[in-house]
Amino acid sequence: MSGGRASQDASPNGLHASSNGLHASSNGLHVSPSELRQSPDGLHASPSESHANPAALVEAGSPEQQASPGARGVSPTPQDAASTTSPRSARQGANVHAWVELLRLPALFTVPGDALAGAAAAGARPNPRTLVAIASSLCLYEAGMALNDWADRAEDAVDRPHRPLPSGRISPTAALAAAGGLTAAGLALASTAGRRPLAVAGALAATVWSYDLVLKRTPAGPVAMAAARSLDLLLGGVAANGDIRRALPSALALGTHTLAVTTVSRHETQGGSPWAPLSGLATTAALAWSITRDGTERDRQPGRDRRLERDLHAGQDLHAGQDLHAGGARMEGRDRKPGPDWQPEGARPPGRAAATAANLVSLRGALAAVYAATAARPLFHAALNPSPQLTQRAVGGGIRAMIPLQAALAARSGAPVTALLTAALAPAARRFGRKVSMT
Repeated sequence: MSGGRASQDASPNGLHASSNGLHASSNGLHVSPSELRQSPDGLHASPSESHANPAALVEAGSPEQQASPGARGVSPTPQDAASTTSPRSARQGANVHAWVELLRLPALFTVPGDALAGAAAAGARPNPRTLVAIASSLCLYEAGMALNDWADRAEDAVDRPHRPLPSGRISPTAALAAAGGLTAAGLALASTAGRRPLAVAGALAATVWSYDLVLKRTPAGPVAMAAARSLDLLLGGVAANGDIRRALPSALALGTHTLAVTTVSRHETQGGSPWAPLSGLATTAALAWSITRDGTERDRQPGRDRRLERDLHAGQDLHAGQDLHAGGARMEGRDRKPGPDWQPEGARPPGRAAATAANLVSLRGALAAVYAATAARPLFHAALNPSPQLTQRAVGGGIRAMIPLQAALAARSGAPVTALLTAALAPAARRFGRKVSMT
């Protein structure tokens, strides 16, 4: 062996060479200080001497190890350290995503509209108690989501093994505990709004637990789910101190839509016949038509008072012999009639009132159209091909369609601001629904 090769074999770190010859990385040949102290003859080898005896070679590390900063004897840069994620952080991120998937967080955007539409339908303005009702509804809704997966864990292990419980990312005990804790939190929040909201929230919680544990696979399952959504709307009306009887038509409309969506969802894992999506299409069309027609009929009935708005603005008294007030002047007992230019204090000009009514009609019609388009398109596709994938899309579209439906119901009740606030939740629901499934 030549002197150059002997020097290479005798260096502290050795020479890493393949059986085919000497190979250097793109970073160049890295030499330690101890190797720099060897003789010049030991640092040079002729091409014929670059092939080392395999028995004398030192086992080399992987290319990744040789190219890493640590292998070169250089401390990692901040960029290298930032690009490395600790196992603990990775586990925490996976755990958070599992809970987001279990609770179906994008579906939460469909919940606040229940209370807002309920307050508008009951003839009340949203107030702090409405916010309490929304918070209670959110807790009870998520309790139902966790309980649903706990009850379906055996079925999901076969049909949807990727779900958090069958995949082992969340334990069944943790899911059941979350359902119980969220239910308790929802009832506690409702109790702060009064006895009536607590009673409605209690009925809602009982319906949710009955559906998930007993009624889901029975013919009464869709009816129970529809009742739960209707109760959620009534909770908003009761919490706002509104007239719950006036909110019943809106609760019935929302419950009817929920009934159709739940009927379709019973076939989302294995597919089925096209009759469920077709019935959902018919329900969607009927609801959109009823919202616009019912609102038009209300506008055409001058004797029908909503929120006593006409009496308050016109200052009219329907009982003869009582006092009339005009501009602060009191007309007592005398047979005096207002002049042709007289107008009650606070009354709206006829032109402005007509424009407001026209805007409400337009808003209501637009929201009803958005509702119909959001729900009908995936239902139509599922009717043509009732596969599990298209059926799940139809269910997701039906869930998202609840937001424009709630907004349309608020507009029908004469609350355009509430309707617009509710409709503003739709883009967020759609955006986050693309990342986490609602079904």
